[in-house]
Amino acid sequence: MTPGEPILNMPPSPTLFDPLLHLGRTDAESPRDTIAALATPSGNSALALIRVSGPACRRIAGQIFEREPQQLVERRPVYATYRSATGHLLDDLVWVFLPGPRTATAEDTLELTPHGNPLIAQLILEDLFYRGCRAAEPGEFTRRSFLAGKIDLTQAEAVMDLIHARSERALAVAQRQLRGGLGKVVERLIGELLLVLARIEVYVDFPDEDLPPEDRQQVMASLREVLRGTKRLLATERFGGLLRDGVKTVLLGAPNAGKSSLLNAFVGRSRALVGPEPGTTRDFLEERLQVGPHMLRLIDTAGLNPLPGALERQGMAKTLECLIEADLVLWVLDATQLSTDLDPVYSEHLVAGKVIVVLNKSDLGDVTKFDRLGVPYPVLAVSALTGAGMAELGSEIVRLVEGYAPDVSGAEEVAVNTRHAEALRRTTLMLERVISGFSAQSVSPIELISSDLRCALDALGEIAGRVDHERMLDALFANFCIGK
Repeated sequence: MTPGEPILNMPPSPTLFDPLLHLGRTDAESPRDTIAALATPSGNSALALIRVSGPACRRIAGQIFEREPQQLVERRPVYATYRSATGHLLDDLVWVFLPGPRTATAEDTLELTPHGNPLIAQLILEDLFYRGCRAAEPGEFTRRSFLAGKIDLTQAEAVMDLIHARSERALAVAQRQLRGGLGKVVERLIGELLLVLARIEVYVDFPDEDLPPEDRQQVMASLREVLRGTKRLLATERFGGLLRDGVKTVLLGAPNAGKSSLLNAFVGRSRALVGPEPGTTRDFLEERLQVGPHMLRLIDTAGLNPLPGALERQGMAKTLECLIEADLVLWVLDATQLSTDLDPVYSEHLVAGKVIVVLNKSDLGDVTKFDRLGVPYPVLAVSALTGAGMAELGSEIVRLVEGYAPDVSGAEEVAVNTRHAEALRRTTLMLERVISGFSAQSVSPIELISSDLRCALDALGEIAGRVDHERMLDALFANFCIGK
């Protein structure tokens, strides 16, 4: 074969077990040290990005682009032709070599930007494997960054939040967390606890000394302040879930109140079937959409018929399940037949602060009567048919959802996830035990107080990754994309 021969006729690249695979590798390099992966989604696009990280990057770049490894152009994009180890032209691309430790992984890094044909990207990856790289595992680039101390664990998790953010607010919180917002709060709490532990352990080392009253008061004040901080962080768990998963918003109401029409008006297309006869929706439908800076999981449910048939009864059972789990309820009423009668099975789950009464068909009914409804929820008149009132409804939804955000007392907005919350709960439990044991009424042995305080520190340390639990890290990074 000649270098100009089409790449489709190129023989398959050797596998990782090929005895010639690591030919040219220096003794200082390990075959498992340098990783490579496609960092952009698979599929056709204008450009793709291939990332390589590890000690073999300099040698591999020198081989590919025919330069002395020590004379590579650093930190500057270079346009060049990429030829495989067998001499075949694969693509004309842009490459940049970034020497460590001033890189995301603290290792030498090579970034290649070929055209976005999946076949080109695959052939380049196979050639990189032939030259001594191995395929990166999911999240391995981010994990190396964490292990190198470039980011803490909260920032590593924020990478995934940033990738999967589906609303402006979720994106903003993920960006703040990626810049270390949560990590800084946790580190401040850890620092305060370390000072308390230092004061307490003086009396472990010198048991014959009495703790002066003023020092005891200072310790108690510090402990209570840290406890308030952990509780404030813990209070952001629910809002964090809403940002990551979306606000579960249930459309509730009688048959033919216009719930499906309202769903269609929100999404801007005919998503649900509508008709003049009641009971069109027998099951629930879910659509995701952005309202203001938030993502809603809008759920159209079966109508609450007082005399349901067998199939309607099954649909209403699912309606109740959705209602129980709802973050927000849009209680849809027919403006032409104003009635707030609702079976207690459903009404007991209507909580002030998460319910909006929507008077649909306002173009047909007399909405001036809504003042006499006597419900403890905001009431808005809309027309799913004409669109009247939809903007006001969207603003009211945003106002209610913003109210779910806890007050972090002027601190940078953060939102903890389930893993953080579990660690914070353990921290809170230990701190409450320490405060109880340190009270003047019942003084526990100082050794037990010190032990509980260390447990609180360990739990806080897990949030930012100061405590290295290998299995926890494996589980966390396994959910990452390959190439991140």
